[in-house]
Amino acid sequence: MKMLSIAEELAGNAYPGRGIIIGRSADGTKAVTAYFIMGRSENSRNRVFVEEGEGIRTEAFDPSKLVDPSLIIYAPVRVLGNKIIVTNGDQTDTIYEGMDKQMTFEQSLRSREFEPDGPNYTPRISGVMHLENGTYNYAMSILKSNNGNPDACNRYTFAYQSPVSGEGHFIHTYMQDGNPLPSFEGEPKLIGITEDIDAFTETLWTNLNEDNKVSLFVRYIDIATGKYETRIVNKNA
Repeated sequence: MKMLSIAEELAGNAYPGRGIIIGRSADGTKAVTAYFIMGRSENSRNRVFVEEGEGIRTEAFDPSKLVDPSLIIYAPVRVLGNKIIVTNGDQTDTIYEGMDKQMTFEQSLRSREFEPDGPNYTPRISGVMHLENGTYNYAMSILKSNNGNPDACNRYTFAYQSPVSGEGHFIHTYMQDGNPLPSFEGEPKLIGITEDIDAFTETLWTNLNEDNKVSLFVRYIDIATGKYETRIVNKNA
């Protein structure tokens, strides 16, 4: 698979929707994840990321303008022991609760489908990172309608053992802008990841569409110690 430039991928797509990146820093020492949200409606754009425990949650920037919280207010990132869960919806909680009961990532998602927001039927994208005794692996998932048919749910899981330094994978909800919005297709895209968290954060935020970007979360976790650094950028600051 050809390695893509994440800057070019974002700059060339006005509306990838919500996106998850997971990989390993160029120097090999950090497990890396990033999550961003975008919005076309006032309700979707009226959000910020805030820290909650070791994870984050979304909240309304202006509570008086909040219309329907059901698909926009959730915890995108939660930490369960040595696992970091990253998703684009409340399936974060489903995965957390399932894995806490010794279910696998894939088993935990069996009870969930794409979002009930026809005609888009937004895919549910999820990732889990596992760090233990200096080792690191991760998996990503997408639950999507069958080419826009809500009567069928297609489930895909991608597992990455012994991630390579400087490589990551990028999955997002929509191929591009449209009405209805076309769901992501194929396996997660191979992208490069730098060793510097601030440079990577700047690259992502700068190249997200100025009108549609809302919030960005980036975390670099030391694989040997578990210590981490986090960056949060909110357009509504």
